[in-house]
Amino acid sequence: MMHDLQLYTFKLCPYAHRVRLALAEKGQMAEQIEIDLKNKPADFTTLSPHGRVPLLVHGGLKLWESAVILEYLDEAFPEHPLMPSQPADRANARLWIDFANSRLFAATHRLIFATDEAIRRELIAEIVENVRFLEHAAVRRREGGPYLLGTQFTLADIALYPWFEQAAALAHFSAFKIPTDCSGVARWCDAVATRPAVQGCARSDDWYVEGYQRYLGA
Repeated sequence: MMHDLQLYTFKLCPYAHRVRLALAEKGQMAEQIEIDLKNKPADFTTLSPHGRVPLLVHGGLKLWESAVILEYLDEAFPEHPLMPSQPADRANARLWIDFANSRLFAATHRLIFATDEAIRRELIAEIVENVRFLEHAAVRRREGGPYLLGTQFTLADIALYPWFEQAAALAHFSAFKIPTDCSGVARWCDAVATRPAVQGCARSDDWYVEGYQRYLGA
């Protein structure tokens, strides 16, 4: 079966998981092509400028960087919009997407590969503070709904949620724990997790732990 969309992905990649979530929310099918990041096929390096996933191919268009792919999917398939209609709200959504990329995911990536224990402790403290920032700056200030921007589920939720779906694996391999005083974040996670599209893409804590054990050789 041929699909108009092709998604080059890696099962553990949270950025690729964002795209899978957006496709599911949009009701769009894509041919998913799994890439072994430790043994990339030669043709993939000609497709992806940086050799990373996710990579979306739509006809003759090639797109990389998950935040760009998310906005493209929302505009190319306008049913079930995942960005607010008002400019200020769209800007707010983009701020949280940037927060996910530059704060949570960036610190976590450094932690995964850090070997110095002092550096690891610093990064864990940074991640904890990032989660608390989300709790106080977004979750406790939202109005009228369970999602980051209120009643509408947006790309901001999609950008952040894969990190939290994998948080149990992070806790397994480090001293990180979700702060107990972040009950708002926990409620937000529960609200996102109950969405049918999210449930259709979800993996268990054990699945992530076992996957990272194999990938990292832990």
